[in-house]
Amino acid sequence: SGPVILPGSPVEWEVREATLDDTPWTVAVADTADLRGRGLMGVTDLGPVDGMLFVYPEPVESRFWMRDTLLALDIAFFDDSGGLLTVLAMEPCDAAPCPLYDPEVPFRWALEALPGRFSGLAPGARLVVGD
Repeated sequence: SGPVILPGSPVEWEVREATLDDTPWTVAVADTADLRGRGLMGVTDLGPVDGMLFVYPEPVESRFWMRDTLLALDIAFFDDSGGLLTVLAMEPCDAAPCPLYDPEVPFRWALEALPGRFSGLAPGARLVVGD
């Protein structure tokens, strides 16, 4: 599948197929500093994707915020091998200072999706991302 434009976002997002504990997901990919910084800001609907995957070239210690993000989101953090570390619930924020969401462990992948999409997943659940 080709790139998608999510409602409310000016960016054309690369799309990849992934599986999370053998469940297929279609994800928009944020794999540069600029794209990771923009994320789902302004997006009003995930449209054709199940979530947004934040990809880092190596494990990082970082935090997320919801500045100018209109949708409540859950975020799942994964280690270098794709194992689930933790899931946090995040709320929209339209004015600074916005809360910071910190997994408190290094992670390589972060996957944002609508609330409840990660329910039933246990630590170690496996994320596999296609090319």
